[in-house]
Amino acid sequence: MNKIRKGDHVIVLTGRDKGKRGTVTRRVDADHLVVEGVNVVKKHIKPNPMKGTTGGVVDKTMPIHQSNVAIWNAASGKADRVGIKQLEGGKRVRVYKSSGEEIKV
Repeated sequence: MNKIRKGDHVIVLTGRDKGKRGTVTRRVDADHLVVEGVNVVKKHIKPNPMKGTTGGVVDKTMPIHQSNVAIWNAASGKADRVGIKQLEGGKRVRVYKSSGEEIKV
């Protein structure tokens, strides 16, 4: 079970964008995810008349490792860790480690 999922609000813990918050837009693989507004780079694009694209410099959001982000707990206003709790029916849910409260997406 992934502790950080698409749609979660996260905060960056380390690196150039430390302290920035954003929403996870997609998971690239098991370890990397794309967060909107975080790790934005300038990408030089070649023109391709066959596809109808023009050349130039565009902003592109690159993936970031999941160990460099933490889920944002809006109730406490801080970053928090994620735990897994098993309910009576066998269903597993994600909870905040600090409060034990269930994470709602």
